[in-house]
Amino acid sequence: MMAPAVILLLGWMLVPLTMTLYFSFKKFLPLRGGDLGWVGFDNYVRFVSSSAFWPSVQATLVIVGGVLAITVVLGVLLAILLNQPMWGRGVVRILVIAPFFVMPTVSALVWKNMFMDPVNGLLAHVWRAFGAEPLVWLTEASTQSIILIVSWQWLPFATLILLTAIQSLDSEQLEAAEMDGAPPVKRFAYITLPHLSRAITVVVLIQTIFLLSIFAEIFVTTQGAFGTKTLTYLIFQRVLESQNIGLGSAGGVYAIILANIVAIFLMRIVGKNLDA
Repeated sequence: MMAPAVILLLGWMLVPLTMTLYFSFKKFLPLRGGDLGWVGFDNYVRFVSSSAFWPSVQATLVIVGGVLAITVVLGVLLAILLNQPMWGRGVVRILVIAPFFVMPTVSALVWKNMFMDPVNGLLAHVWRAFGAEPLVWLTEASTQSIILIVSWQWLPFATLILLTAIQSLDSEQLEAAEMDGAPPVKRFAYITLPHLSRAITVVVLIQTIFLLSIFAEIFVTTQGAFGTKTLTYLIFQRVLESQNIGLGSAGGVYAIILANIVAIFLMRIVGKNLDA
């Protein structure tokens, strides 16, 4: 009975992948001659030998790593805070989770125009209030700005997963440790954090899959300038700006390879917690 769903899912994944592989071996310029025939591995060689390829891979990994570090650390702290009894806890939880439902394009526009604008942005006014010169975020700290924007979007997801894990923690363990004289730091290090290891693994794996294809935030803010050109944005430039479908398809294959390498690495390093 699962066969129709499995066939539909396989078709949904395999058809685009097959077309990507097909066009990666062809010279296809839609506005400059169309299909110009087979070129073999020439597109792959041209893409990987481009001066922008390795910097884009580095930018991708830096952004993914920075977002993961921020969302995991702050997610754990927020989950612990939201698990405490407080007045209006339900409303606070909704407000914390709300940014996850904002579209990436809208989120990037809000941060670009309302917070990071060097003249009228909120952060510029804060800087001036302390007598400092406002920072041109998207120029002087472009990578950090992208990491900040994307972290703001993904922090609610991490917090929600980790909060659910904390709520499943047996309170009797914490009470017993407290009665034995264990300070809060040790209770967190030896009881809470090991209990969250599986949830942290899930957060890291799921976020990594989506963060490797980050695009909208970069397109709206820096457009790949100042060291923020990720592999996904480089593929976009090759396909739409250069109108080279074959070269962009070869880049898509490289992106798939990179995603699988990172996924295998994460599964070997942190994925073992899922089997615990």
